[in-house]
Amino acid sequence: MDRAEIISLLEVINQQVSSSILGGMEEDYEALECMGLIKIDRESVQWSAAMTPAGNAYLGHD
Repeated sequence: MDRAEIISLLEVINQQVSSSILGGMEEDYEALECMGLIKIDRESVQWSAAMTPAGNAYLGHD
């Protein structure tokens, strides 16, 4: 993913309290999690993602 794609996904996640992971996007979300920008909640049936402090800083929202 390039920087624009990362920022686009982070902005979508940031606009929601808990962003559901859409089918086919798991790989992108897992990449963001590996970068420490989001945390994926795998406990529910529908996985969701939430911003981390590092993700907020990446967007300049720290």
